[in-house]
Amino acid sequence: MKFKIIKTKKGYNFYKNYFLKFGLNEIFPKKNFKTRSINQMKAKHPYEPELEDLYLLHNYIIKYKRMTVLEFGTGWSTLVMANAIRYNHKKYFFKAKNLRLNNASEIHCIDNEKKWINETKKKTKKYNHFISFHYSESFMDVFNNKICTSFNRIPKINPDFIYLDGPDQFNIKGHKNGINIDHNDFMPMSSDILKIEHFLKPGTIIVVDGRAANSRFLKTNFQRKWLYSYNKINDQHVFYLSESPLGKLNEKQLSFYFS
Repeated sequence: MKFKIIKTKKGYNFYKNYFLKFGLNEIFPKKNFKTRSINQMKAKHPYEPELEDLYLLHNYIIKYKRMTVLEFGTGWSTLVMANAIRYNHKKYFFKAKNLRLNNASEIHCIDNEKKWINETKKKTKKYNHFISFHYSESFMDVFNNKICTSFNRIPKINPDFIYLDGPDQFNIKGHKNGINIDHNDFMPMSSDILKIEHFLKPGTIIVVDGRAANSRFLKTNFQRKWLYSYNKINDQHVFYLSESPLGKLNEKQLSFYFS
């Protein structure tokens, strides 16, 4: 099996039947969800779930047997990915531990808003054993002399799946050259993945929810061999670390993911 991006454009009933099959009754919106505006992004209430995006995340984790997730941001995605991690845990945990995947069956979420962490904790109580929440402030920074944002700290894990949907651009500390991105004409510009790029193992998957400018920033500054695809149907940017294995152990890990 080779890595391929997943696209979807199905109806509400398709997603409902899919998620019910996995016991995810909680995520169905009371009404159709509309695209977020800037004012919605600043809102103080949780977003309604975007079923297409959640379906894709769930599929990536299960199809490619992802065992350790790093999520930038928290929300409905945390619930859905934790469900997928639990599914993989039941099927693959002991095999994964033998492959030295030391944080197997774990999802680590980092957010710069305690409110959203607390909201997500309420939704995900039955997945407590699989989720670790990390609060960290996010600040204005530079990477390769380019203005961007960074978290003060990120979890000490080496994920095989990364989902980038945070931090909140309207809660970034400090300034760089007088700039803070708390402005409607600016956009998220996270640099954290770039800082850990050389620790990531071949086979790592990154999914970015929208955030076209941030995705281009990553693509421009990555130094390793990443396959990049833009899923226009679902507005997702997908990266896959397509390099030869680091050694025999990583070769076995890749065989596990794609068997």
